[in-house]
Amino acid sequence: MNTNITLDNHKTRGHLACIFTIIVWGTTFISTKVLLRSFSPVEILFIRFVIGYAALWVAYPKHLRITDKKQEIYFAAAGLCGVTLYYLFENIALTYTLASNVGVVVSIAPFFTAILGFLLLKEEKPHIRFFIGFGIALAGICLISFNSKTEFSINPLGDLLAIGAAILWAFYSIITKKLSSFGYNMIQTTRRIFFYGLLFMFPFLFIMDFHITLEPFMNCTNVLNFIFLGIGACALCFVTWNYAVRHLGTVKTSVYIYGVPVITAITSALVLHEAITVTTICGIVLTLVGLFLSEKRK
Repeated sequence: MNTNITLDNHKTRGHLACIFTIIVWGTTFISTKVLLRSFSPVEILFIRFVIGYAALWVAYPKHLRITDKKQEIYFAAAGLCGVTLYYLFENIALTYTLASNVGVVVSIAPFFTAILGFLLLKEEKPHIRFFIGFGIALAGICLISFNSKTEFSINPLGDLLAIGAAILWAFYSIITKKLSSFGYNMIQTTRRIFFYGLLFMFPFLFIMDFHITLEPFMNCTNVLNFIFLGIGACALCFVTWNYAVRHLGTVKTSVYIYGVPVITAITSALVLHEAITVTTICGIVLTLVGLFLSEKRK
């Protein structure tokens, strides 16, 4: 009885962790938009993860002792897929295709996660309701992204990079599920992932537009936005997301990604005073219905 209660508590916390994470991730575009006035995408990416890495050391200043050196491969793979390559693919895709395209395509990550979870982790075969929910949620996300002010445009390279980003996030979810089975502290696990993410990011700094000067940091707005992205969206949210994966599984956690465009649309209206059209409202409703169907088995 007590075991069941404990499991239910962990699952409830897992769902709350997912909700918190997508709320924060859905609002990060505002901070990124502000920072893009003074920094390049790769500069923002690197600085926010450096801040996140430092914040995790402050939060839990204990060295992670690996019991099996082979486990290091999983930490490195998680850092490469979920930090370095995912964000680089997404940022580069934005230079070749529309932001709305990227937003929609990246949102198919739960589909790849479900397939990979079944094939690699031998998780339960995705139920028909998952695929129905996926279709409904994707239709809603399309309505949110391609509103009356946005033209639809197919850009093969950019869209393929966005698909690559979705697949990379699916692999990251699978790897973090494996990492959770090792039983390490979640903050230490996330910090180790960030370490490898930053390590693999270094070569790209020399071939991309990366040149940091002190002048932009004299702007208080830039500093506050970096703190939000580094501590909130990176350090805190990666911990809560990894916690959710540990207790809910890869598929149940990944479907919450459908909610990010919903939060983005609502935040745009509240903060940037962008109009919410009837099309957007319909998209939000469809996305939430799809999320519910994908999440619930019974």
